[in-house]
Amino acid sequence: MERGLVWSALLLVIVWLTWSGKREYDKLQKYQEWARQFEKSKYDIYAVLGKKGNSLVVGIPTPKGIKEEKTVSLSRIRAVELYWKKQLLSSGKEIPERGEGLLELILEEETIEVPFTDIRIAAQWRDYLNGLLGGG
Repeated sequence: MERGLVWSALLLVIVWLTWSGKREYDKLQKYQEWARQFEKSKYDIYAVLGKKGNSLVVGIPTPKGIKEEKTVSLSRIRAVELYWKKQLLSSGKEIPERGEGLLELILEEETIEVPFTDIRIAAQWRDYLNGLLGGG
């Protein structure tokens, strides 16, 4: 009986891992389809970001596709800021080796937050966008 319980628990873990892996795979497949339209794009488990012409598109990846898409013209972006552990990292500051980052796109009427699991990739996007805006 004890062995049956152990094997049942193990089977449940395997089923859960398979289901989770399939969901992530589906999210990645949908992102790849979505990203074809952009000159530059990024996928993260938290958010997707794409640049096409003078537009920047931010959304949330799901197994069914990209949700909550926001499109903003680069001309509407007033500043791009990078945060690590709620601390603003200016362009000259050294970027930490690890950790999550948050890219803030500051517009006149709102702020769009783009989370990153890798602070270094977030810093690359900050520098790229600031270069496009003439502030880098």
